[in-house]
Amino acid sequence: MRGSSAIDDESKLCHDTKLPRKRFFRQRAHANPFSDHNLDYPAHPADMDWTSHYPKYANDKTKKIEFADIGCGYGGLMIALAPLFPDTLMMGMEIRSKVQDYVYQRIKALRDTHADSNGYQNVSIMRMNAMKFLPNFFEKAQLSKIFFLFPDPHFKQRKHKARIISPTLLAEYAYALKIGGILYTITDVKDLHLWMVKHLDNHPLFERISDAECEQDPVVEHVRTATEEGKKVERNQGDKFLACYRRIEDPLV
Repeated sequence: MRGSSAIDDESKLCHDTKLPRKRFFRQRAHANPFSDHNLDYPAHPADMDWTSHYPKYANDKTKKIEFADIGCGYGGLMIALAPLFPDTLMMGMEIRSKVQDYVYQRIKALRDTHADSNGYQNVSIMRMNAMKFLPNFFEKAQLSKIFFLFPDPHFKQRKHKARIISPTLLAEYAYALKIGGILYTITDVKDLHLWMVKHLDNHPLFERISDAECEQDPVVEHVRTATEEGKKVERNQGDKFLACYRRIEDPLV
């Protein structure tokens, strides 16, 4: 469950001028991942300097990101998980510049408010196109969790190639996930859910986790409810389709 302290933190900050106002950072819901977004990225994960993202851990060269929220939106999932996994580094990747700016300011405000306890030092955000550059940031078997929450459904069939789950991209996600790591998907679009499940079921390096086991995972409630999209679906009494997959050993090795 999301801790009440996390909710209280946000409520108190609503009256603090340091908290960014979301209405000033609004941007269209989705962006074309195939467009040229003028992004900076390292040639290799070892070339990336994470110091500015996680200053608390600047002197710990062994500390690496473990959770990646792809298309993190306004950062709701990371903000909910940060206090629950205080020693786990989390990174949100968001392609929309204004949304990324909002999450950056949101994290900064939370860090300032919790300076005495070093709260929220384990979470950060970058503007990035994960469909193109994920392997430039994460080493093989680095991640233990990767999230795809309410991704762009790309309804038109000719746009399906832009969906965040595809056979080619799943190979990259399997590369970045450690054995036993979990890939989380959720959407309110049934067609997209069936698409993601079909491709994940067909991939030899992923196995679906049973619904009963998913419900025992403390992260799942936040996957359903912490994001802006999740809250919107909740308000509209819509359906949410969840599917979680575990990274398994290569059966051919």
